[in-house]
Amino acid sequence: MTATPSICPSCIDGKMTSFYQVNNVPTNSCILLDSKEDAIAYPRGNVDLKHCKQCGFISNMAFDPKLTEYSGRYEETQGFSGTFNKFHQHLAERLIKKHNLHNKSVIEIGCGKGEFITMLSELGSNRGIGFDPGYRDDHIKGRSSDNVTFIKDFYSEQYTDHQADFICCKMTLEHIHPTSDFISMVRRSIGQKLDTMVFFQIPETLRILRDCSFEDIYYEHCSYFTPGSLARLFRRCGFEVVDIETEYDDQYLTIEAIPIDTEKHTAALPIEESTDELTALVESFTQRSKKKIDDWSEHLKAFSDQGKKVMLWGSGSKGVSFLTTLNNADNIEYVVDINPYRQGYYMSGTGQKIVSPEFLKKYQPDVVVIMNAIYTKEITRDLNSLNLHPEIIPLI
Repeated sequence: MTATPSICPSCIDGKMTSFYQVNNVPTNSCILLDSKEDAIAYPRGNVDLKHCKQCGFISNMAFDPKLTEYSGRYEETQGFSGTFNKFHQHLAERLIKKHNLHNKSVIEIGCGKGEFITMLSELGSNRGIGFDPGYRDDHIKGRSSDNVTFIKDFYSEQYTDHQADFICCKMTLEHIHPTSDFISMVRRSIGQKLDTMVFFQIPETLRILRDCSFEDIYYEHCSYFTPGSLARLFRRCGFEVVDIETEYDDQYLTIEAIPIDTEKHTAALPIEESTDELTALVESFTQRSKKKIDDWSEHLKAFSDQGKKVMLWGSGSKGVSFLTTLNNADNIEYVVDINPYRQGYYMSGTGQKIVSPEFLKKYQPDVVVIMNAIYTKEITRDLNSLNLHPEIIPLI
């Protein structure tokens, strides 16, 4: 009996072809887990990345949304990093200036703990609405409650009557499997308000494929976009693509688009890769990534054989994926995180305790593996301030 080919959730036409699998991975990476036992016993699922040659979209077609949780115990904020806050502030200021966001209404879909919608509202004297089931009002101090309203729910059809001059959605679309349905819903919510600017930010997948960044592949991220596949999705769903950029050391992909009421065929932007270029990267990814995974497994074994104490810096999704993909990280006892809301909890799937940087003074690690190289300077400075000088290895 022949299996039915998977239909692409983005173009609703192309067939999806499998190219990368990881089985038995935790279905949430950022959930706060109270004990090592709870962390190790956390529910598991499979990753089966498939690629649509027609539009370029990549998706985990083994994804089951019932296995994920977005609630008050989902702790994902990066707002305790000076490096990230500088980027975030600059992004808000740039969007406000570029789109004249002053005394306007703004919406953020998937606002997390509310940092960005608050900045947009306060810096531009705008009226903001943030949607997120995991929002908590005890995380960010100094929030202007008069300017921002938070709705602790997923954005859906029941909220499409909320109109805005600017709609943003950051690091959320990658968590949504029926991507065409979702972007079409956003377009319907805008209706004939054709001057509404839409801004989305997601992880950039060409970098993941080129660099074999296996740590950026995990269960919650069921949808993976490149500049070309993202632009094609928005055009199919009734938008004109105004701009596409990569940011944050090319880790993030951003798109700006405006709604149109007639079908309009516009030329691809220079940043958009061809489907042939993407297919070549996809078809070689499994072999190339296996070598990188094997190399890291050998590094960890060598550290263990030498009796070296190894720690990870960064307890979020990258750290969870790194540990669960390698399967030989037993000698790593602790993971460091500067986010105080994550400290004292345990890594989903593998059970390492999450500790503060101060803990390192007692532990005296020999090696610190940094999960995101963009924070290397910041982390090195923090280690030096503790009078610690371990070998530092950024994951690149």
